[in-house]
Amino acid sequence: MLYSEKESLYKTVNEQLSFLLEGEPNVLANLSNASALLKSTFPNTVFVGFYLFDGTELILGPFQGGVSCVRIALGKGVCGESAASLQTVIVGDVKSYPNYISCDSSARSEIVLPIVKNNKLLGVLDLDSSRVDDYDEIDRKFLEEFLVILLEKTKWDFSMFEENV
Repeated sequence: MLYSEKESLYKTVNEQLSFLLEGEPNVLANLSNASALLKSTFPNTVFVGFYLFDGTELILGPFQGGVSCVRIALGKGVCGESAASLQTVIVGDVKSYPNYISCDSSARSEIVLPIVKNNKLLGVLDLDSSRVDDYDEIDRKFLEEFLVILLEKTKWDFSMFEENV
């Protein structure tokens, strides 16, 4: 099977992620390295990050890029829409998208994928590009595979942030 350049790049990224996370279950370390891997691989990317669901809203987690929105309500913006619907959302031109929240003026297109484990929303993976129509079904397919690897190799434990009384 012949792969496009983009598909080959994603295959390499997913292999790299699998090796990178081998033997390391820490959620913060893995989310940090995962966002750095994607940001360093795709030159048009202005933001790659994770928004984590706290049971009420999405809260900014590990990311690569400029300063970003910290809290996003379910249903609001592309991230909130993806989280509420549990579906991947691809926006070709954020400037014409009615439910877009602008955190970075250099973002022109966006893809957001929900992170779900055992039917429970954990958060979303958000990528923004400086180019219009930069994301497509190839991105969806391989980023969904990327998340499968991340979910399998990561212990989604945030107890380290609970207050000790």
